[in-house]
Amino acid sequence: MTPLRQRLLEDLQRRNYSPKTISCYVAHVAQFARHFGRSPDQLGADDIRAWQLHLLQVKHASWSAYNQSVCALRFFYGICLQQPELVTALPYGKRPKTLPTVLSRDEVLQFFAAFPTDPDRLIVRTTYACGLRIGEVVRLRVADIDSRRGVLSVRQGKGRKDRQVPLSPQLLTELRDYWRRYRPRDWLFPSSSPRGHCSISALGRRVTRAVRALGWSKRVSLHTLRHSYATHLLEAGVDVVTLQHLLGHNDLETTARYLHVSTLHLQRLPNPLDTLVAKPPVPTVPEPPWVAEPPAAEGQP
Repeated sequence: MTPLRQRLLEDLQRRNYSPKTISCYVAHVAQFARHFGRSPDQLGADDIRAWQLHLLQVKHASWSAYNQSVCALRFFYGICLQQPELVTALPYGKRPKTLPTVLSRDEVLQFFAAFPTDPDRLIVRTTYACGLRIGEVVRLRVADIDSRRGVLSVRQGKGRKDRQVPLSPQLLTELRDYWRRYRPRDWLFPSSSPRGHCSISALGRRVTRAVRALGWSKRVSLHTLRHSYATHLLEAGVDVVTLQHLLGHNDLETTARYLHVSTLHLQRLPNPLDTLVAKPPVPTVPEPPWVAEPPAAEGQP
């Protein structure tokens, strides 16, 4: 390992970056250096510009991957090399704002039915019932279930944060049945090896096959269940701030986007077309006062 890479690793570790982020940043800096065949401390603003154009025009990188590279290089030049002037040469890409795919309640049941056997069946049900990310559900431990308090602890989720989510009584019953049958010791969903947890990539492939078998045209992954969980809670009346804590979001704006996909919220909005074309009520002609008067008696004027 070169001294420069070692320094990058140590600077990331000193700031308590997650192992996944450290691995990602190191890989992006290494790709940048490999592209030019020189050490990154010998590259400048023109090289950075050329690299960013290469990512977009040649590698056709997604905006997510592009911005990951920007974060890695900003850290490398700003923190490791103390060259803030090069940080300004690293603009972020503006990501398109898209709405998440959400399943209806009937579609969630169809999704469950595509996994008739455990542990995959229980994994997808736990993901939906607790609004978990795929990395969070595979890393659940038996000790994370608190049946007395009715909560599930999510350890070191995105941003290395712990949180707790309500534990459905129905899910708790299923988890108990699952434990009695499989007797997991540490990881709730262990892999075939004795010590590891369920593989994220292998689980993702099984989900892809299940979605393909359902014949859906929409893009659906295990993360779609998290989007569906959030949207269904909003439609049930849960406020956005509470939902933010349940999902583990730092920014309330991230949670608020589910308001845009809540069909119940949209259905409650008045539509100007309905008001415009609605038939006005037929006006009634008021009766003159003499119509309501009783007829005069015989012999009276």
